[in-house]
Parts: sequence; structure tokens; C-alpha cells
Amino acid sequence: MGNRPGPVAERVLPALSWLRGYRRTDLPGDLTAGLTTGFMLVPQAMAYALLAGLPPSVGLYASTVPLVAYALFGSSRQLAVGPVAMVSLLVAAGISELATPGTPEYARYAALLALMVGLAQVALGLVRLGFLTNFISHAVITGFTAAAAIVILLSQVKHLLGVKIEPTESTLRLVAELWGQLPQTHWLALLVGAASIAVLVVLRARFPRFPAAMVVVLAATLLTWGLGLSRQGLPIVGEVPAGLPPFALPDLNPAAVSQLAVAALTILFVGYLESVSIAKMIAARERYRIYPDQELVALGMANVVAGLFSGYPVTGGFSRTAVNYQSGARTGLAALVTAALVALTLILLTPLFRHLPQAALAAVVVTAVVGLIDVRGMRQLFRLKPADGWVATVTFATTLGVGVEAGILTGVALSLLQFIWRSSHPHIAELGYVPAEGAYLNIRRFPEAIQHPDVLILRIDAALYFANMGFIETRLRQCLAERPETRWVVLDLSGVNDIDASAVHALEELMASHRERGITFVFAAMKGPVRDVIARAGWDSTTGYWQECHSVRDALEKIGLQPAAEN
Repeated sequence: MGNRPGPVAERVLPALSWLRGYRRTDLPGDLTAGLTTGFMLVPQAMAYALLAGLPPSVGLYASTVPLVAYALFGSSRQLAVGPVAMVSLLVAAGISELATPGTPEYARYAALLALMVGLAQVALGLVRLGFLTNFISHAVITGFTAAAAIVILLSQVKHLLGVKIEPTESTLRLVAELWGQLPQTHWLALLVGAASIAVLVVLRARFPRFPAAMVVVLAATLLTWGLGLSRQGLPIVGEVPAGLPPFALPDLNPAAVSQLAVAALTILFVGYLESVSIAKMIAARERYRIYPDQELVALGMANVVAGLFSGYPVTGGFSRTAVNYQSGARTGLAALVTAALVALTLILLTPLFRHLPQAALAAVVVTAVVGLIDVRGMRQLFRLKPADGWVATVTFATTLGVGVEAGILTGVALSLLQFIWRSSHPHIAELGYVPAEGAYLNIRRFPEAIQHPDVLILRIDAALYFANMGFIETRLRQCLAERPETRWVVLDLSGVNDIDASAVHALEELMASHRERGITFVFAAMKGPVRDVIARAGWDSTTGYWQECHSVRDALEKIGLQPAAEN
């Protein structure tokens, strides 16, 4: 995919590259990592399925065939694909208005959503449009992730309290309902949930690679079964169907597809960013490349098969990928081992989970997402770029106050508006000569810079196009108004990579209007692509003034002036 080198077969099916060069020394690490990640994935998949409003078995379905698909098509050797908390929350937000959580109809919508996400990802990858995901900025992801983590935590409180609450996208309404249900708290559920959280926190702190979630889930299940806690009212998972994921073609109802379109696009972008960010980080450590368009295709194939085999949308997860890598994963074989372990669980072990307390699964979710609330990251955004900090804050507030889809869409819209504003208000520096540096630099940063009294030197640090020429014209007129003795305007274009026809026309009008006032324009350090456009425009002395000046010093010499330091 993309510009990826190598044989055609390996570009289409990247697994061939690691299969052909597989070494015996890689096997122990892949087996260990696959089993470790599998023990972590089984309870997480069940917990995240409940978070998405689906039966636990659907989470296990989404952890089998999709893993195989990614292992065959993905360019990352360590990425652990499967259900994740963020995507599960988006699934619940997207489908809850169409069907009641936990019903067969709801599960069918989830499979349809996975198929839609997968087909869209494959299409974007094949036409090399992976760059579109760059329009979701880091600020948006930071704000959205923190708010989504809080929403997820609040959504699990009902399981920790053992109460029933109707699903809602309004965080305020959810908090109000939880408050109202406090008197009905089932103390046995609260005890199981609190104990599970405590054990998970301690085990993860002292033994990071230990499959703490699986131990907690099994222990809680055995205690519930042995002590008969379900007969005392403790909510449990109930029957988990045994057997491999059943194949079922989702109903491609046009009305449902239309209603799920926004949710599908949101899951596509958020899931892809979460996946690629961790994959790139590990690939950099291991010194191999991640191919973004190929990743889109691979994640798309994983989601397509998730939709066809009764699952729901999946992506690469931060925590599981880190565990997979730290446990020694060397190739995609680790993912195949994980998928085999989950399949074995579905075939043989599902009866064990009948007595699994929902509070224990809620504890797994809570401990997994609490680290996503990155207060330090929000503070850093305000410190580095306050505008980014406000984008993150508005995204955070909208996600909490309105809903997860509205939050991410608002954040993306703000990022695009911010990008448009920045590009339409480029940085323009007035230059003067700084003898100590031997260069023409920004007079605001170097007040000691020497200026020619009748020469205005401006450096524009952005491409010139229709949207920013108005701002540039206004800034130029302000500078000329402050320096009425100016007879020459030298434009340093060293920071200009491109220019469009509107900008060319605007510059022509500027030169023509100022020529009548006796002001001549000179252009310095013009780059090749810009020079080519100007040459096609046919500029000459009748336009105002134009020569190929390689630097500001060269421009001054060509108009008969000595460098400022020599005056």
C-alpha cells in the first residue's frame, strides 16, 4: 500500500514478509506474548462488550477472527487489536437511539456498524487517504479522551452499585440518576466491585505483566458460584453462549446505514488514531516502518470480518499492545496465538463465566480507563499553546455535556477553524540587519537591528493563497503608514513554499497601486515552485519590479544599496 517497497504479494499481504523470514528464536516470545495478551483480552473483551451495551459473548467474538485479519494485513508486528473502551463507548452512543441495549436487534446494529467502519477504512486505505485523520489534532484527542474516560467511569458506577439506570448521553442526567439510585445500592455488588478494583490496582502496580484482570474475574466467578451470591441478588453475567463466532451477514438497511454514518466515521477516525499512535511508537523502538494506508486497510479488514462474524468495531489498544510488546511479541504470530486462546475460551470455558459478577467486569473497565484522564497533558497544552488548550477544553466540556459524538465533531470543527485562522493570519516579520549575527532578522526579537530608512523588508512565513492575501495587504499598508519615507519594499519569500493564482493577482495589484506612490517591490529568496508560477505569470518591470534575488542582501545590492552595517 502507498509507497511501500517490496514484492507485490508482500504489499498486499504483509504477513508474508514475517512468515518468510520467521526465525525459531522468535517463537518463545510470540507464544508468551500471545498467551499473556489473551489472558488480558478475555475479561476485557467481555467487559467492553457490556460497556457497548452488548452481551459478553460479542466481545469474545470480536477478539477472534478480527485478530487473524489484522495479523495478515497489518504492518505492525506488535499491535494488539480487539475491543477497546473508547470505541465501545462510541458504539453505545451510536446505537442506543436505534435499539435497546442487550437485545438481538442491538447486536445486529453493532455488527452492521463494524462492517460500515471496516468498508470505509479499506476504501480510505486503498485510495491513500490516511492523511485525513491528521485533521483530528492532538488537542482534540486529549480533551475527548479525558471526557470519554469520565463518561465510561460513570457508566460503570451502576454495575458497581448494583442498580439499573436507563442509558443516556447526558452526563448530568446520568449523575442525577445515579444520585437518585444511591439508596437502592446493592451492598454486595459494591463490595465485590471495590474489592476487585483494589486487587487490580495492587497487582498491576507490583506485577505489571501479570494477567491481573483474568485472575480477578476467575476469583470473583468462583466466589460467586461457591457462596451462591447470585441468589442473594448479586447481578451476574448469566449464560454465555458456547461456540465459535457465527457467520451472519448484517442487514444493509439504507435507513440504518444513514443513521449510523456519523458514529461510523467517528469510530473510524478515533480508532485509527489510537491504533496508529501506539503502533508507530513501538515500530520506532524496533526500527521498522508503519505504513498508515496499509494500517487503514488492515484495521478495515479486521472490522469487516468483525461485522460478518457477529462482532462489533475493533481497533488497536494502548494497554494490550504495551503488554504484548513487553511480553516479547516479535511478529503477528502473537496475535494468532491470542485469537486461538480466545477461540478456545469460547469453545470450552464459557460455562465458567455464567456466575461472573457484573461488578467485577465494571472494575476491569474502571481500572483500564482511569489512566486516560490526562490532567498533565491538558495543562501542557495551555502552557505550550493556549489556543490548543481551549480546543481541548471545549471538546472535553462538549463531550461531557452533550455526548461523545458531538464532542469529537465539535473538536474537529474547532481544529479546522483554528487551522484556517492560522493560515489566513500568517506570521510576518519586519527585518533589520543584526551585525552580531551577520543576518537580517526580526526587529521585534532583535531591537538593535539596523534598518535602511527608505527600505521596508518583510519576511512572510506561509504559503501565499487567496485566504491570507487580505491579511498580508493590511499588514503591509500598516507598515508603510508607519514609515512614509519608504521607497523600496523587499519581500523575503524564503518561508513561502507555494503561491496560487489569487495571490499572484493580489501582488500585481499591490505593486501597481504602490508604483503610483513611487514605491518599488523587490522579491528575495524565492523558492523554485514559487518562481515557476511567477514566471508563468509573465512579470516584468511594468508590473512594478521583479528580479531573481537569492537573498535580502542580494536584493539590496541590486537596487544599489549597501548592507545596513556598512552605512
